[in-house]
Amino acid sequence: MGKKVLIVDDAAFMRMMIRDILERHGYEVVGEAENGEQAVEMYKKLRPDLVTMDITMPEMDGITAVKEIMKFDPKAKIIMCSAMGQQAMVIDAIQAGARDFIVKPFQPERVLEAVTKVLE
Repeated sequence: MGKKVLIVDDAAFMRMMIRDILERHGYEVVGEAENGEQAVEMYKKLRPDLVTMDITMPEMDGITAVKEIMKFDPKAKIIMCSAMGQQAMVIDAIQAGARDFIVKPFQPERVLEAVTKVLE
């Protein structure tokens, strides 16, 4: 069975794109969340091997969610997903505990490269 992934993004089509890339390469998407609060709850329940986390979301943003997940599980593997021009936020995310980041619009090769690197 492939590694388990939780996809977090407030845009359904973005979640679908990531799901598609990952499932085609043998990863198992165990859950999807549309904001940071859901992400933290689902992480605790599902204990995925990896999380892809959007930065800008309603209710709780991705950086706050990363901090919450890292408090719960310091070994959590999280990849941030950011739109162009959010460099400062990406730095915040890495400082909060994220392992890597990918930039939207996604290049499938870059998504897979980040996922492979973080899961090694």
